[in-house]
Amino acid sequence: MPPSSRARWRRWGPRVADVRVVVADDEPLVRRGLSAFIAAAAGLSLVGEARNGPEAVDVIREQRPDLVFLDVQMPELDGFGVLDALEGEPLPAVVFVTAYDEYAIRAFDVHAVDYLLKPFDEERFRVALGRVRSRLGERRGGYLDERLEAVLAELRAREQYAERLLVKGDGRVSVVQVDEVDWIEAADNYARVHTARGRYLVREPIKSLERKLNPRRFARVHRSAIVNLARVRELQPMFGGEYVIILSTGAKLTLSRGYRDAFRERLGSEV
Repeated sequence: MPPSSRARWRRWGPRVADVRVVVADDEPLVRRGLSAFIAAAAGLSLVGEARNGPEAVDVIREQRPDLVFLDVQMPELDGFGVLDALEGEPLPAVVFVTAYDEYAIRAFDVHAVDYLLKPFDEERFRVALGRVRSRLGERRGGYLDERLEAVLAELRAREQYAERLLVKGDGRVSVVQVDEVDWIEAADNYARVHTARGRYLVREPIKSLERKLNPRRFARVHRSAIVNLARVRELQPMFGGEYVIILSTGAKLTLSRGYRDAFRERLGSEV
């Protein structure tokens, strides 16, 4: 790190009883709640608030806080965009505030990045704050540390995969969120998507559709079937090295030998 940056970080560093805090969230109720928790916590000082991403960048640059509670989803620029805008600059400790899905929460957990999952209470706030206090004394410098880099890389990689599918059913074209999909089966040159709401036809082959799905969340189990890993409840062995996959919906699918090892490895990364 350049000497000038080290000097700037030392000026940012927290004193024992004075942790300067910024809150960035587009929901007034969340900002008020965090402000109240901060006011009640010993050694915290709220020095700025932001209602959107651009405001967050400006406030962080102006106030140079020790800690920021950063909403993941904000107008104009999301929480990850805020960190992108500050790349190369000294950064405060970050606690993400999020209503994000299970995949993102898993990424935060795996890389030991602190977060508050909406809705949260004061007890959960204190847990996150305790972790932050211990890490503030261990920081090696002000640049984006390895944990943040890792979680950002994982979440950015996710963006290349489909989050919704255009499907046909009941004489109309609908939008199905990928998280709603239980499993997918081949239907000649098309694919049939199974969800809790019903079955829908996608006008592309299952092989083409597979390339659009995040391999951390979906796996091929048969040449004519793809399953959502989050729906897998049980594996039952059969003769010849095959298994029956039982989904949380009660559906039963065959796991063929050709896909068995890859599927079990993929599933193991999720449990």
